[in-house]
Amino acid sequence: MAVDTKSRRVAEIIDNIRRVFQVVNEHSKRAEKETGITGPQLWAIKTIAEFAPIKGAELARRMYLHPTTVVGILDRLEARGLVVKNRSTVDRRIVEVELTEQGKALVASAPEVAQGMLVKGLEPLPDRTLLKISDGLDELVRILGAKELPPNLILSSEVNAPVKRGTRSRKP
Repeated sequence: MAVDTKSRRVAEIIDNIRRVFQVVNEHSKRAEKETGITGPQLWAIKTIAEFAPIKGAELARRMYLHPTTVVGILDRLEARGLVVKNRSTVDRRIVEVELTEQGKALVASAPEVAQGMLVKGLEPLPDRTLLKISDGLDELVRILGAKELPPNLILSSEVNAPVKRGTRSRKP
């Protein structure tokens, strides 16, 4: 590859990374300003609104998050009166989540969430395209020396991983 072509390609990659950060940052700030809740919390209630009633494990699967991460998000949403958790009468271990009237009102006027946009955009892509994106992002993570970093939720201090015994996750 010629030097000029390589320089242009590197510049395009850097510019596209800037664009991704810009969009995620703008969506997250707007969501928090308009709703008073974090991007991950808003993403959760939007997902709940779409699939309610939904089991906590299914919500975690749809959000591509660890179940313990989702439990923390749901606890904060429940404390704010935006969701209600209902235990199954058949199996008490099963908890289904629904929005309260306040949660439904918030979702109705809430802006789009970047994480949700990513999931909805990525899921329908063919496997070959997903592999290219995954490989490219893996290489960026390697270049940045970030492979060992815990995967924080986007613009949040909350980590998408199980809480280790003796430690506490930080809340967004």
